[in-house]
Amino acid sequence: MTLASAFRDRLGLNEIYIADLNAIQRSAGISHRHLIAALAATQKIKILLDAGISRVEDARAWLNIGIHKAVIGAETLRHWTALEEIPAAIDGNRLTFSLDIRAGKILSRCPEFAALSPLDAIGCLKSAGWREIIILELSRVGSGQGIDHALVAEARARFPELKLLAGGGLFEPAQLVELESLGIDGLLVATALHQGIITAQHLSALGGTRKQRQGAPPGGGAFK
Repeated sequence: MTLASAFRDRLGLNEIYIADLNAIQRSAGISHRHLIAALAATQKIKILLDAGISRVEDARAWLNIGIHKAVIGAETLRHWTALEEIPAAIDGNRLTFSLDIRAGKILSRCPEFAALSPLDAIGCLKSAGWREIIILELSRVGSGQGIDHALVAEARARFPELKLLAGGGLFEPAQLVELESLGIDGLLVATALHQGIITAQHLSALGGTRKQRQGAPPGGGAFK
C-alpha cells in the first residue's frame, strides 16, 4: 500500500495495474486477495487486475470487491468461447484484455488463439466486443529495449476505435512522447518508475490528453 500511495501522491497517478503472479500461475503460495481488496477500498486508486481471470464468474467476483477493471490475459485464456462470453456478460468499460506476447508470438493456453498473429488476434478481440487491449511484449519487460514500436503503430493505424495500451521495455522519457504521438491510450511502466528514470516532471510534460496509469507487469505496477 505504501508503494501504491507513493505512485499516487508523488507521481500524480491514479490507476495501477497489478499482476498477481501467484494467481496467474495457479500457485499454492500466499493469496493477495485481501490486500488487493483493501487497496481498492482505501487508497482511492483505480485498480486494473490480472489475477488469472478466465471466466465470467471470476471477473465478477473481483469487480464486486472493488477493482476498477478485470484484466483477462491471453496467457491464462483456456477456451475460445470465453473471448465472447466475458464481454457479452460484463460492461466493456470494466474489462481489459492483455495480449501477452513473447518474441512476437502470442502466449495462450488456448491453441486456436495462440496460433494467431498479434494483429489478427486484435481483430478477433474487436469482433468479440472487447474495447480495451494491452499489447504486452513480455520478453521486453525490464529490458530497456523499448516498446515494439512497429507492432504498436500498426495496431493503432488498423484499429483506431479501440483503446490500446502498450507495455514491455519502456525505459526512456523520450519514448513517452513518441508513443503519445502515435495516439496510444496508455502505457504500462514499472522499472523506469521504480528506478526514477521517468519522473513526475516527465509525466506532467505530456500533452495532457492521455490519463496516466502506473504499475508493474511482474507483480505490481503500470501507467496510462
